[in-house]
Amino acid sequence: MKTITGESRRYLDVDLTARTYSVFSPRLEDLDDYLGGKGLGLKLFYDRLGGADGSGLAAVDPLGPDNVLAFMMGTFIGTGAPCSARFAGVTKSPLTGIMVSSSCGGPFGMALKTAGWDGLLVSGAAAAPTTLRIDENGVAFEDASSLWGLETGASQDKLVDNPRQGALVIGPAGENEVPYAVIRSGNRYLGRGGMGAVMGAKRLKAVVATGRAFEIKPADPARYERLNAKARRHIGRNSFVLNYRAYGTNYGVNPGVDKGFAPVRNFRDRTDERCRALSGEAMAERYATEHSACAPCAVLCGHKGVYPDGKKRHIPEYETIGLWGGNIMNFDPDIVGVWNDRMGELGLDTISCGATVSWAMEAAEKGLRPSALAFGRVDNIAAALDDIAHRRGEGAELALGSRALARRYGGLEFAAQVKGMEMAAYDPRAGWGQGLNYAVANRGGCHLNAYPIALEALFGYIPQYSRLSKASWVDFFEDFFTAVNSTQTCQFSAFGYLLEPPIAKYTPKPLLKLAMTLMPRVAQAVLDWSCLSGLVAAITGRRITPRGFYLAGRRAHVLERRMNCHMGVTAADDTLPARFLNEAATRHPVESVVPIEPLVKAYYRRKGYGADGVPTARTLRALRIGPPAGRAAVRAEGA
Repeated sequence: MKTITGESRRYLDVDLTARTYSVFSPRLEDLDDYLGGKGLGLKLFYDRLGGADGSGLAAVDPLGPDNVLAFMMGTFIGTGAPCSARFAGVTKSPLTGIMVSSSCGGPFGMALKTAGWDGLLVSGAAAAPTTLRIDENGVAFEDASSLWGLETGASQDKLVDNPRQGALVIGPAGENEVPYAVIRSGNRYLGRGGMGAVMGAKRLKAVVATGRAFEIKPADPARYERLNAKARRHIGRNSFVLNYRAYGTNYGVNPGVDKGFAPVRNFRDRTDERCRALSGEAMAERYATEHSACAPCAVLCGHKGVYPDGKKRHIPEYETIGLWGGNIMNFDPDIVGVWNDRMGELGLDTISCGATVSWAMEAAEKGLRPSALAFGRVDNIAAALDDIAHRRGEGAELALGSRALARRYGGLEFAAQVKGMEMAAYDPRAGWGQGLNYAVANRGGCHLNAYPIALEALFGYIPQYSRLSKASWVDFFEDFFTAVNSTQTCQFSAFGYLLEPPIAKYTPKPLLKLAMTLMPRVAQAVLDWSCLSGLVAAITGRRITPRGFYLAGRRAHVLERRMNCHMGVTAADDTLPARFLNEAATRHPVESVVPIEPLVKAYYRRKGYGADGVPTARTLRALRIGPPAGRAAVRAEGA
């Protein structure tokens, strides 16, 4: 077996229209500035499609041949580092019309990386359904007409025939260009913003990589081994990780009921005792769950279990449980598992689909739009899912997403979306930082942009119902998480890296809470992520300090905001649906609305944006973000 030290720095550039490909290497300064993964994917997209000043991004049709779909491997894949199966997808979203990125732990990443490739860019559109086959020697184009129409599981079964392989596949939702269609890899998904629809528009049914031609070795093995062991200790003893390891991400159900962030009846209410039947604890007992995680994984949040019908299923994630549970007034965990499987086979984003269906239920209740969908009714959901994926009947409209429907029929005030992307299962009235997070997140209603609800309601480090420190923590974590997603490791591991080093771990919690609430910059200054940044440096051989690691995330985040501004995002878009700004009374005893305007203003000041929400010239200079470099910014090596 051949060896790659850290990174191959070899990327594939595929043109589906011409049925050709080439090989290129990014500039070393771009690797230093953006690390890889999400960050480098954004930079490559910006340079290639931005034109002279970035304004060219507005003209890119997400479903047109010019749009680029980038799959970026990052640093950790293939090294055995904690949670090192993850890779990123980056493109312009057909759901939101702005940039979108997503992270996936499926087997495709390991296969492509160990075939010798650090990333894949796809542009153009094939004349007929096509599968790309990739190995160490390059790319082959195959006719996929016989696969068109197949669901995701059947497609993978036909395409993958040995453990060296990993695939990306779409189902009927992607083929029919549903704007929130996903891409499947194994039993994991590139799940937000409609990347599956981008593949469908390109008539790209699948990409299959055959790996294990290369072994990935760190540039500094001794340092890597030391830090890898340390990282595993920190992650393995973190309380957040231990809860997810025991119960999966739907560990969050019971805290949601207690703390008031559970979505109930299309977010009209934010608690309901009946939701506890869908909790991780209840499911672990009901289904005798076992781990079914990304490989290799140090968190082990994925679970599967045996359902009453005798079928072994993957336990739905917390967001799926929330949106298809209390949010539509369904409290039967068995049927959520069935729907979760069905959406996976069809290739539908469970979050956007669930929030769109709950909007339709409320719109029908209010007489805005007729529908047989109704809160508490479950017998017609399965048929609706198939109709959405195939864009037939009422499903043809539901496929558009909640913002498009609300613009057509009214009801924007209760459409749980930001910038066109549906919000995940955290009611922002339970954590004003989470509300700010949703409002300013680059890809729209993304809970993982900064995830302050963890500090507010899960850990209790900062107050839920206060503006204190919220702008600072959203600013900090969105930069830090962007760096994590450019490294490409799991965001769930981040709390182990940050909270388990001695200063954070052994500071008395009352003192830590006081510092995080009243002196957030001081608290951030003493957080220690040197283990994570050190692993990146040990693997790549590049000099990466903790400060440089963080700044790479900030640079990528601000670049993405600048790109979105070129695509039409303004300060007016950095807000929440009226429900969360005006409706204080819910079934939870604490009445709350999100004071979004002062929160956003404080965030802009902290981030270095003007009052218009655009990064200032000073901010861009400080982060070395200039005009697009053009395609000449890579060194072509030929095919």
